[in-house]
Amino acid sequence: MKITLTVNGTAHALDAEPRRLLADVLRDDLGLTGTHLGCEHGICGACSVLMDGEAVRACLVLAVQCDGRSIRTVEGLAGPDGEPHPLQRAFSAEHALQCGFCTPGFLMVAAGALDADPGLADRPDAVEGVVGSNICRCTGYEPIRRAIARAAREQRETTA
Repeated sequence: MKITLTVNGTAHALDAEPRRLLADVLRDDLGLTGTHLGCEHGICGACSVLMDGEAVRACLVLAVQCDGRSIRTVEGLAGPDGEPHPLQRAFSAEHALQCGFCTPGFLMVAAGALDADPGLADRPDAVEGVVGSNICRCTGYEPIRRAIARAAREQRETTA
């Protein structure tokens, strides 16, 4: 089936079998391997990407369902000049990654949440909701909470 995906701002015309997952198309056809496959059941969140600004599990979405949609992966998180996103800087500063397997998924759900709610840093319950949506086996989650709040504060200060 012929589909068009706009991934990280670039349109891609693809021929995708109706049963292929978005995660497989991103990784295998487009070479965007930052979208990790963990559980392949939608539980761990390692495959999270933004579809039209909303976080989705790429292991649960068929590529054909994304025809005409805008997809943002972790590779598209940095600015056009390569400057790291505030979340990327905050994850590094707060030591919010260890093995790094879950990191792309956390970055993407957090990016979607920050875009939707710039005041996220002032609402620990909202940060907790973002963190609770994905699984990390290494960090203990506290550094991830701090990183998301730090990035939210940084974004707020730069846009004020």
